Amino acid sequence: MNKPIKTIGVLTSGGDSPGMNAAIRAVIRTSTFYNKRVFGIYEGYQGMIEGQVKELNARSVKNILNRGGTILKSSRSEEFRTKEGRKKAFEQLKKHEIDALVLIGGNGTFTGAHLFFEEFGVPVLGVPGTIDNDLYGTDYTIGFDSATNVVIACIDKLRDTAESHNRLFFIEVMGRDSGFIALRAALASGALDVILPEESTPLEDLYRELERGTENKKTNKMVVVAEGNHLGSTFEIAEKVRQKYPELESKVTILGHLQRGGAPSCYDRVLASQLGVAAVEGLLNGKTDVMAGMVKGEIAYTFLQKAISNKAVLDTELLRISKILSI
Repeated sequence: MNKPIKTIGVLTSGGDSPGMNAAIRAVIRTSTFYNKRVFGIYEGYQGMIEGQVKELNARSVKNILNRGGTILKSSRSEEFRTKEGRKKAFEQLKKHEIDALVLIGGNGTFTGAHLFFEEFGVPVLGVPGTIDNDLYGTDYTIGFDSATNVVIACIDKLRDTAESHNRLFFIEVMGRDSGFIALRAALASGALDVILPEESTPLEDLYRELERGTENKKTNKMVVVAEGNHLGSTFEIAEKVRQKYPELESKVTILGHLQRGGAPSCYDRVLASQLGVAAVEGLLNGKTDVMAGMVKGEIAYTFLQKAISNKAVLDTELLRISKILSI
């Protein structure tokens, strides 16, 4: 028989994403609603190792629903990658009488959580917080919608300059291993083309799109580039285009960490609230070593190992539509 859960710890780990605070708020207030003690663990796994733990309550998380980043801070812990580091973290949980954990983050966070559960048996439940939207077991991750909104707002501004000067813009967005942000932003912003990690298309395909845009008298040409694409850095791609089409005035803009910051969108606030509640209720109902996600509008729990080892699949229909509409 499983030990009754009286105290829940919550932490954020890995890269921050808009909506993490909304998820923290949901976890803490849901725990309080069910008369459970709840502790915030600061600085991610490293903070758990060091005992950076503080008891929180419903009032501790007032006025954070609309804030970007994470009030619990985040870090990437090399020490937690070791068995010795995880043992230290376990000792801290015992010291503070924490019975279960809610972990908000992405692949790295869930990998650590799965190992921790296997080694020490502490019930763990993951909440997908990453702008990359690359986790299997949920249609959308917390922060993805906010990040894409930032990207299209920036592209809309760049279009004004592109239109005024007949320029070609290469806009690099985050996506080391996945093109979710790039593809959705390209379609939403009317980009001429998009270069994705998932597509092994030759540079000649981009040349054809540029030539088609010139033939169709497009006065601005926007190409969205995921940072992890197979053709190389955005600057390298732009240089090759300059050499082939010296008449095109091309510019490179790298959006970088702008995509992670700022207030979360309405969608991300609602999603984070739903998944935060689902995480606590899942733990109290005996679920562990799983991630709470949203699939077709319904809460779904996916084993962490499955969420980590499987790859979220890019919607190629969006790519097809983007090609049609970019003429």
